[in-house]
Amino acid sequence: MISRTISAAAVLAVVLALGAGARGERIKDIVDIKGVRANPLMGYGLVVGLNATGDSSIVSQRMLTNLLRRSGLVLTPTDVASKNIAFVTVTAELGPFARAGTTMDVTVSAAGSATSLQGGTLLMTPLAGADGQVYAVAQGSLVLGGFGASGQKSAISQNHTTVGLIPSGAIVEREELGTILDEGGAITLSLRNADFATAEALRTAINGMAPASAETLDGGTVRVRVPRALPRGELVAFVNRLGALDVKADSPALVVINERTGTIVVGENVGISTVAISHGNLSIVTQEKEAVSQPLPFSRAGTTAKTQQTDITAVEEAGALRVVQRPVSVSELARALNAMGLTPRDLISIFEALRQAGALQAQLKVM
Repeated sequence: MISRTISAAAVLAVVLALGAGARGERIKDIVDIKGVRANPLMGYGLVVGLNATGDSSIVSQRMLTNLLRRSGLVLTPTDVASKNIAFVTVTAELGPFARAGTTMDVTVSAAGSATSLQGGTLLMTPLAGADGQVYAVAQGSLVLGGFGASGQKSAISQNHTTVGLIPSGAIVEREELGTILDEGGAITLSLRNADFATAEALRTAINGMAPASAETLDGGTVRVRVPRALPRGELVAFVNRLGALDVKADSPALVVINERTGTIVVGENVGISTVAISHGNLSIVTQEKEAVSQPLPFSRAGTTAKTQQTDITAVEEAGALRVVQRPVSVSELARALNAMGLTPRDLISIFEALRQAGALQAQLKVM
C-alpha cells in the first residue's frame, strides 16, 4: 500500500529566543576586535610508514627522491616506488598571538590515491602563508579518528581514514602578531550580527565604564578610544573589562525554515497580526490488489488469468477556522500554533501563507 499523506513523524525543532527580562550577552561573545585574527597556513608534505595504503603517484615518488638527494643519495623516482608513502596537504592556523617557539595543531589530508593514513608519520614540512613566507614547520605522527582493515575478499573501515591530526605538530618559526590599537590609539569592535540597536547599546555600555570613549561608526562597528590615563601595560586589562560588559543584543524578526528537514526557527520578535487560520490535511491512499478472471461455466473460449485492480481513496480532514490574536511573545505564538495540532509541514505552509497575506510581521527565510 502506497500512502501519500503528510507524515506527522517529521522532525520539528522550534528554537525560541526567550530573552525578555534575562541578562544580556557579554561583549566578547558578540563582537570581533579588528586586528585580532588567525592566519591560515598550508604546505605540501610526505607521509611515510603506511602499511601499503599509500599512493604510488609520481608526485610522492619525486618528493621522496628529492628528499633523499639532499642526503647525498642519487636516485630516480622509479627507484623509490612504494605504496607505503603518501603525498599530503598540511593545513594549520597561526593564532594572532602565537610567538616563535610555540606549537599548534595541524591537519594532514591525503592529496593522492592513498586509501588510509593510519600509522603514518609526516616528514618535516614547511607551512607558508598567503604571502609565501614560511611561518611554521610541521612534523610528527598522525592521529586518525577512524581505522581501516582489509583482506583479499573484504574490507572494513570506520570514519574517515584519509585525514589525520597531529596535536602540537607544528612549531612557529615566524610571528604575525595581531594589532589591537589603530594609528589613533583606538580599538575597533565589529559586531558579528550587525544591528543598529545593538551597536547603540554597545556604545552606551562602554561609555558607562569609560565616559566619552566609544562612538558608533555604523550599524556593525563601534570605535573605542583608550583613555590617555591608562597605565602602561594595562591595555589587556582594559580590553578584558570591555569584553565582560553585558549588552542586550537585539535581533531582527526572522523565521527560518528548512523544508528538507522540517526545521523551523522562530526569532523572539516575530509577531502575527490578528488572523483566522484554517488548515486541513488531504490523504490519498493507493492500494493495489490482485484478482482472478475466469471464463463462464462450460465456456469453450477464454482462460483463467490474474488481473490487477487499483483502489484509490481520498480522505480530507476537516479544518476548523481558528482566530490567532497578535501575540506578545514568541512563546505564546508557539503555544497558539501547537494548540492546533499541526505537523511541521503544516507549520511551514502556514508561515508561507501568512507572509503572502501580509500578516507575518517578520522576514521569512527558506533554506
